[in-house]
Amino acid sequence: MTTRRISDEQLIELIEAAIFVADKPLSKKRLKETVLQDIAVSNTRVDKALDSIFEHYQTRGIRLVEVATGFRFQACASLSPWLSNLFQEKAPKYSRATLETMALIAYRQPITRGEIEQVRGVTVSSNIIKSLQEREWIKVVGYKEVPGKPALYATTKQFLDYFSLSGLNMLPRLPEQHRVKIDQMLNDPSVREPS
Repeated sequence: MTTRRISDEQLIELIEAAIFVADKPLSKKRLKETVLQDIAVSNTRVDKALDSIFEHYQTRGIRLVEVATGFRFQACASLSPWLSNLFQEKAPKYSRATLETMALIAYRQPITRGEIEQVRGVTVSSNIIKSLQEREWIKVVGYKEVPGKPALYATTKQFLDYFSLSGLNMLPRLPEQHRVKIDQMLNDPSVREPS
């Protein structure tokens, strides 16, 4: 198979169009395996093209963003009050219990259901865990080596994508007093994993 050469401008147009029409974020690897498979292009040129696209959209109503699974276009957050009128469906409302559970998993992963209950002080509903798994925001990443071998939960790349994060390091910092309190609760020897 012969490889074609294209100009930097054509490369930018091709990558921009590919990201625009893709139904999910496109990673550099996926770009190279699909739309760029028979084009002679280095990783450096792909990076420069992405930088150029990123820069071009800085003053527009949409932005090129990198999330956990690749690159995608999304509307500027500042425009959401007006853009929300386009959508009939209301964004789902999450209970405090769901948000607390999700936050504990995101900040303390991997974490067991028992540890979540230890911090929250109440039982975690099976429906909460099930709904977070159905949304593909959390998954079982292993089992804790204690009696009963409880599942260890962690967030997924879909969770990061949904919240426009490229990694967990982009989560807002947990206030120090909250982090210390959670550490104390999780290290309390009087509370044990259920067997």
